[in-house]
Amino acid sequence: MAKYDLVIIGSGPGGYVAAIRAGQWGLKTLVVEKDPFLGGTCLHIGCIPTKVLLHHAELYEDFQRASEFGFEVKEVKVNWPAMIARKTKIVNKHAKGIEFLFKKNKVESMQGWGRIVGPGRVSVEKDGKKTEIETANIMLASGSDSRSLPGITIDNKDIMDNRGMLDMPAIPKSLVIVGAGAVGVEFASIYKTFGTDVTILEKLPRMVPLEDEEISAELGKAFRKRGIRFELEAGVESVKKDAKGMTVAFKDKTGKFQEISAEKVLIAVGRRPVTENVGLEKTSAKVERGFVHTNGYMETAEPHLYAIGDIVAGQPQLAHAASMEGIIAVGRIAGKPMQPFDRLRCPNCTFCDPQIGSVGLTEKQARDAGYKVRTGKFPFIGNSKSSILGRHEGFIKVVADEKYNEILGVHSIGSLSTEIIAEGVTALQLEGTVDDMMAMIHAHPTVWEAMGDAFNSVMGLTINA
Repeated sequence: MAKYDLVIIGSGPGGYVAAIRAGQWGLKTLVVEKDPFLGGTCLHIGCIPTKVLLHHAELYEDFQRASEFGFEVKEVKVNWPAMIARKTKIVNKHAKGIEFLFKKNKVESMQGWGRIVGPGRVSVEKDGKKTEIETANIMLASGSDSRSLPGITIDNKDIMDNRGMLDMPAIPKSLVIVGAGAVGVEFASIYKTFGTDVTILEKLPRMVPLEDEEISAELGKAFRKRGIRFELEAGVESVKKDAKGMTVAFKDKTGKFQEISAEKVLIAVGRRPVTENVGLEKTSAKVERGFVHTNGYMETAEPHLYAIGDIVAGQPQLAHAASMEGIIAVGRIAGKPMQPFDRLRCPNCTFCDPQIGSVGLTEKQARDAGYKVRTGKFPFIGNSKSSILGRHEGFIKVVADEKYNEILGVHSIGSLSTEIIAEGVTALQLEGTVDDMMAMIHAHPTVWEAMGDAFNSVMGLTINA
């Protein structure tokens, strides 16, 4: 039996980042991955491939507006197979990049199904053969898979999940999306841009329900303008194949049953943790509905067993959250001083059109927590760089504590919001105040400088609006 300092089960953005940091800190590390490639869901069927297609959609939209920018373009054709090929090329490039980084940092990897079989023992099964490995520490980073609804089976032919949507041979003429979270609104943006008739059905009262209420309303306004239909408080009853294609039956907000037909249906109702058959029953770790409970240092109730990423109870299912959780856990193992994971300082980024970036408390959450709140809002229509880009929609909203001017949350919808939210993250990480951020010099002309106006707006001192 081989002896390791750390065995990590899963090579997604949590597992592979943790492994590299472990190698950098001198820990003998092995990563066990069930798939024949490294990188997990995020790299192969999640974050990266969807963002490739979203970028293609953004370029195509700009081509449609070519005359506005002074270009005479007679015809632009969509070559869907070429787009899918480019997506695959980028994914493969970065998967090989992980292999290189493992070699550079002396991280070993093994393909197979990893399972905890006892304290400090992991079994790896491949092709019916089992290998048992001894290790001082185990990190479970097994990730998540798409959920469905009762009675609805995802076949990735007619009823799709995110995996199936990325490998469709052709752009569908019509699409019903069940769920208006990040996955649903991102695919709505992609396929609507390429000409698909898109309808979204969301059970909750607003789109992107984890975001600030004003952000949700603004996205709804933008989607209506683009011709994306959506029904809120819509409970899906069934999805069936018939002569019309796929027919989705749902109950609308008034309680009336309706049906809508489309060529394809995307089920985007969240993700379930992959924690079955990984050996957790042999540990004292607390597991609830498949999610593993940890403290802020990602330690479970089982000594020397850590859990990170989408399987962790109460934490955001985000790639960058998993990466930081992995770094924190490895720091704990290596005896390094680490800050515990704080979900309020973890940004949410949704790459729909318009983009959404947010961090910290929403206005409602802040008021519910007992804060006396003051807010400020700056519209991108007052930002020069947004005019240059021809993308005026949206705004930045700042939520602050009235007593000390401490920044509690920053929420942005509009061009490059997923990039400029970094300033909001920094402000919360450093426990900054509105006064601190008003004193910060923002470069001109940039979309980013809209952040400066947003912080000024909290005090009623906006310059450009």
